[in-house]
Amino acid sequence: MTDDGDFLSADDARILALESSVLTGHTLKLMVLSPGTPIDLEALRASVQARLVDAPRGLERVVAGAAGERPRWEAVDGVDVAAHVRRRAGTECTTSEDLCRVVSELMSEHLDRSRPLWTLDVIGPLADGREAIAARMHHAMVDGIAGMRFLEAILLDPHDTPARAGISRSVASDSRPAPSPTLGAGDWARFAAAIARELGHPGSRSPFDRPVTGARELAFATMPLDALRAIGASRPEHATVNDVLLAAVAGGLRTWLGDGASGLDLHAQVPVSMHRRDEDPGTAGNRDSFLNVDLQIGAHDPLQRLDLISARTRVEKQADDAALLYDLFHALGAVPLVDAVAHRIADTSREFSVAISNVPGSRVPVAVSGRRVEGLFSSSEPAPHHALRIAAISHSDQMGIGFCTDPTVTPGVRELAEAVAEAYRELQRAALGEVL
Repeated sequence: MTDDGDFLSADDARILALESSVLTGHTLKLMVLSPGTPIDLEALRASVQARLVDAPRGLERVVAGAAGERPRWEAVDGVDVAAHVRRRAGTECTTSEDLCRVVSELMSEHLDRSRPLWTLDVIGPLADGREAIAARMHHAMVDGIAGMRFLEAILLDPHDTPARAGISRSVASDSRPAPSPTLGAGDWARFAAAIARELGHPGSRSPFDRPVTGARELAFATMPLDALRAIGASRPEHATVNDVLLAAVAGGLRTWLGDGASGLDLHAQVPVSMHRRDEDPGTAGNRDSFLNVDLQIGAHDPLQRLDLISARTRVEKQADDAALLYDLFHALGAVPLVDAVAHRIADTSREFSVAISNVPGSRVPVAVSGRRVEGLFSSSEPAPHHALRIAAISHSDQMGIGFCTDPTVTPGVRELAEAVAEAYRELQRAALGEVL
């Protein structure tokens, strides 16, 4: 276990401070289990209790720091696992639509700050015998990569192949040193080039640029990883799986927005993990940067859209923009006012319209309590002026995509999920000549 009084990192503290009456601050991972004997809740609790020693943050709560200090992690004596691992009661849940409704409710509920900031809710059984587990973890505790490590530690049955350590070659930066507090002229020149590529190119006014309430509505879609790879490999300049995902989302948004898409220039902010393989997985919090990508909503041809997106991300990765921005923002962190201004500029709705994350899960099938996980999905909450959030996660041979909106501001999220699924099929037909 970590020592008492362990302060949150500057990144984690900033994320914690974003929580409000309408923002819960957590991320959600939904595991849909294959039909079988209903989960023995007491046995699951006992298993989680025994394994929490491998995930120290799961045994700690956040407490306020002294004046001028960041909040800190404090060990909890005798964590009440029954309060964290429970069966969702009081609502009928027999269909996939019911499941979406229940996880939407969970997404809008705040975690109890007096306890460690995570819960596992067992949902179902559905009419077909499936059950689901909705895992909520506060974003101040974990980001996408750290969240999967946490679930590997406390919930998933042991298996041979661990979750991937990063998202792309520009992500891991295993040997990247911490940014120097004194930066030379060469460093600032490289930072300036990255800023010129990533920031200062405001797009159209975003259709999601609205205040948000605490209401949430979720929908999900799946895509086969082999097909995503095949689409990317078919292009003259090889496109990555994430490029294909972005192109499918862009195509879906174009259809979903209808006439409202005309003339729009929408940018996606794509988080990039900066986790290192040699770090302590039990205490790793948020370590990520980002790339900003023009979604090419105006392109009529789906393959042209994919090629334009791929060309853009290729330049950004080759220039190592995500790592440069990570170093820059952490160098600026020594000057709080400058740091706050820099984050405000980077987070404006004109710099990006929608955040689209993609986290790698296990490369092999996994199980919980002997029940195979047949679907794995991720959901991240909207933010002020960003009323739509899209989060993807890969698992075995498929990618699960979660769409989260404030339905009072941006209704019709199920239709968006269906439009993105159709845009993927359109890409497959165009790239591979396959009719689904």
